[in-house]
Amino acid sequence: MSIVSQQENTASSHPFQPPRSAHNMSRLLGNIVVILFTTAAITCAVLILLYLLFYVLQQGIPYINLDFLTKRPTPNGEPGGGIAEAISGSLILVGLAALFGVPLGVFTGIYLSEFGRGAFANAVRFLVAVLTGIPTIIFGLFAWVFIVVPQQTFSGLAGGVALGIIMIPIVASTSEEVLRLVPKELREASLALGATESRTILRVVLPSALNGIITGVVLAMARVAGETAPLLMTAFGTNFFNTDVRQPMDALPLRIFIFSESPYPVQVNQAYAGSVVLILLILIASFAVRWATGGFRRRM
Repeated sequence: MSIVSQQENTASSHPFQPPRSAHNMSRLLGNIVVILFTTAAITCAVLILLYLLFYVLQQGIPYINLDFLTKRPTPNGEPGGGIAEAISGSLILVGLAALFGVPLGVFTGIYLSEFGRGAFANAVRFLVAVLTGIPTIIFGLFAWVFIVVPQQTFSGLAGGVALGIIMIPIVASTSEEVLRLVPKELREASLALGATESRTILRVVLPSALNGIITGVVLAMARVAGETAPLLMTAFGTNFFNTDVRQPMDALPLRIFIFSESPYPVQVNQAYAGSVVLILLILIASFAVRWATGGFRRRM
């Protein structure tokens, strides 16, 4: 009798409680709505990306040939020419940016992950987040003021520094997140065996997170490889081959921008072809890094 009375009291204390079947039905409907919404959003984003890629490939592939990849631009209005100097310039500029931005970004990520406690670390973390959202033309203006103006000339060095500054917050935030994923037990085991904290970081923590750090570096390089605004104020561009970083230097984004603004249809078509080359270079670099770090083997 006591059990029956307790069940009656429980039922009477919640007179408006919906049946379990109705509650489950509402949860099921909510789940279906969320799944449909996310699927629609993903489908829309993928379709837009595929349309852009298909349009650029359709417009640019017919104009890609050996001369386009090995010759420099012709004077305005003349047929032929290519973007060889822009390809070499992009490789040099991205290499300079990596030399400048990767060490600073990785060491910043190590500091925030391993020693980042207190007000100063929070301030550094906040500045990294702010730098990530700053328009890239501001970095070009910074390099223009401190490098271009004192040298009184545009240069590849100024462009590399501007791109390197863009890379720093991307590499720093990625490195911090990857290093935090390394199990704490590995650090404790290394310290228990007598290793110093610096040796633990160099021999245990960094090798464990190396693949993730490399992936972050490649993402940062792919990001800066397509930047145009900072280079307009620093490298400026040129129609001639140049490997001297103290002089103006061309780059693929600059050449695409110049050709796209041209009134000549030949150069507009070459702008699409240059876009295809830039996309292919980024894809090749991404796939090469995934293969080198074993990303495909882990998935298989």
